[in-house]
This record gives sequence, C-alpha cells and structure tokens, in this order.
Amino acid sequence: MKSDIILSGVGGQGIVSIAATISMAALENNLFIKQSEVHGMSQRGGAVQSHLRISQEEISSDLIPLGKADLIISVEPMESLRYLPWLSENGWLVTNTTPFINIPDYPDLKEILGEIEKLPHHIAINADEIARQVKSPRSSNMVMLGAASPFLDLPYGFLESGIKKIFGKKGEKVVQLNIDALKAGREFAIEHKKS
Repeated sequence: MKSDIILSGVGGQGIVSIAATISMAALENNLFIKQSEVHGMSQRGGAVQSHLRISQEEISSDLIPLGKADLIISVEPMESLRYLPWLSENGWLVTNTTPFINIPDYPDLKEILGEIEKLPHHIAINADEIARQVKSPRSSNMVMLGAASPFLDLPYGFLESGIKKIFGKKGEKVVQLNIDALKAGREFAIEHKKS
C-alpha cells in the first residue's frame, strides 16, 4: 500500500488539521508517513500546500513527483488547479467549490469549476454549506476530509479516531461536530462519485 496525497488551500482553512487527522489514522494502521508543508507569505490568506506520503514501507522523500499524486484534497477551488500537474492519470481531485477570494484578479468561478468538471475523477463539493447544514460552520475542512475518505487507503473508523485525538482537548462537543462534518462529506462523495 502506498498513497501520495497533496493538500492545498489558503492559510487558515484547516489544512494542517486534515494532514494531522490522516497522519493519526496512518499511524494507527502501523504505516509510515512523510509530510512536507509550504506556507505562503502570511499564515492566514497565503497559499498553503502539503505533500503527505503514506506507505507500508519506509519512504525516502517527502515530496511527490509530478504526475504521481493519487489524491489532491483542496479546500479552495483555484488552488486545486495549481496542483493538477501532480495528479496521476487515475488520481482523484476532491475540491471545495467555495472560493477564498484573497486577490483582486481572482478568476471567474464558473471557469475554474469548468476546468474541474473536465477531469475524469473529481468530487466538487460546497463544503462550507454542508458544514453549516451540520451546524459546524468551522468544520468545512473535515467535510473535505470526509469527501476524500472513499479515496484514501485507510479504514474510515481510523479517521474518526484521528479526529478524537486531534480535537480531544477541545471537548466532546467539538469532537462530535467534526465527526458529523466528516460523515456528511463522506456521504456526499459516495452519492456523487461518478467513476
């Protein structure tokens, strides 16, 4: 088993929490992980991306070669397009459709979503709206993780366990809100998976 995942978005959108949850799930499965992160010029509002590699065998490099990513999880639609050169031929893109407009010349959202629609393996989800529906508006990142969960080579229950470990100090209510968001994202992806 080997899984190469790219996480992308904008600072403050919870990419680090997604990576930590996946990493916890991988560790509970006795898997090796390597991760690298790149943060933009500012912690909030700058581009953020992370390479996350999971394997049953030791991993030499934390960087994913071009064309080799099995999965891109993007919490921002424009940022998802930036990393398409890393996506493998059979890889999946799971992206939020809600833009984080932090530049004056942000491209037309319809054009961005049109490019995403051209991909054979993609899930485009309004994670912000689903997070509001499950009464956890700050958990859109966990909605995204849930939407990506069918494409991760990890048992779903271990993702819930990872959430408990990552958010446990914040109390049971916060843990449950994040698990609810995770479940809602997973249900959406299973329902909308086309191939």
